[in-house]
Amino acid sequence: MLKLFSSAAALGILLALTIPAQADDLQDANKLFKQGEHAQAMEKVNAYLATKPKDAQARFLKGLIFAEQGNTTDAITVFNNLTQDYPELPEPYNNLAVLYAGQGQYEKAKEELEMAIRTNPSYATAHENLGDIYAKMASQAYDRALQLEKSNTNSNTKTKLALIHELFGKNTRTAGKPTNTAMAEIAPPATTPAVPAVTPPAASTVAAVTPAAKPAEPPKPAVAVTAPSADPSAEVLKSTKEWAAAWSAKNSRKYLAFYAKEFKVPGGSRKAWEAQRKARIAAPKSIRVEIHDPKVKVADAKHASITFRQTYHATRLNVVSIKTIDWLNVDGQWLIAEERSGR
Repeated sequence: MLKLFSSAAALGILLALTIPAQADDLQDANKLFKQGEHAQAMEKVNAYLATKPKDAQARFLKGLIFAEQGNTTDAITVFNNLTQDYPELPEPYNNLAVLYAGQGQYEKAKEELEMAIRTNPSYATAHENLGDIYAKMASQAYDRALQLEKSNTNSNTKTKLALIHELFGKNTRTAGKPTNTAMAEIAPPATTPAVPAVTPPAASTVAAVTPAAKPAEPPKPAVAVTAPSADPSAEVLKSTKEWAAAWSAKNSRKYLAFYAKEFKVPGGSRKAWEAQRKARIAAPKSIRVEIHDPKVKVADAKHASITFRQTYHATRLNVVSIKTIDWLNVDGQWLIAEERSGR
């Protein structure tokens, strides 16, 4: 069903730019991994990480090895730590989604894929995987509907369920340990020396699961899970509420993912600003951010702003202010370009 992003090809690109001795160690680990010699590959990776513990490529490969060994818990830990240290990389989010889906945790898988797409809106693999997740969740919803209404004779509901099973079933593989056959490449973090990233073509919408062509193809399902909203005002308001929800949940990773690369940092560097935001989000025991009286202004298809009264509740602190956020549409995702307080 879902595609796990691998480090195989991009490791070769990276190794061409590194010190020969280090390249040999990581190249050997990669070769052993591709040959199925996972224990030996892990030894090489661990030896490499002993000297370069923050190396994203080696840590990514370690996560893949854990996944192939069926050690899902440790694989999730590795990829989750990568999202914390390199939030600009979409591939670890994608692989977390694959692992969560293998455990049947489709809601968590959906959240990780949304993070991958927000990080890189042109990441086609995540779009395709998100389509698979939507199809699975829709299938489960119809299953529950029929179970709750055993006497339900609504042929429309049954037809939708049959079509979703038709779509999803042909693209499903055994849940649990992912296979190597669907692996692609990892792109290096932006903070490392420039390395050509092997990136799938841009996808303008979430990729839908499509069955293999047959002479007599059934009609497409009546439930369209990929149709974008035709109302940019509604999308901007939705994104603003999701931004406030991430802040309230003290989820700094998701909160910071709402800010575009073009975001006008209020003084200092982007890195320093993000560190400050993480510290301020982590400090209170609880946070509650509420949005009141929102007013959205759409300038064009790519630019919009929203002004609202913000109430911020935290430990021993309650602040009410007027805030304006300028949003930028980047490949179908609304991201924050600038934010201002006061009228």
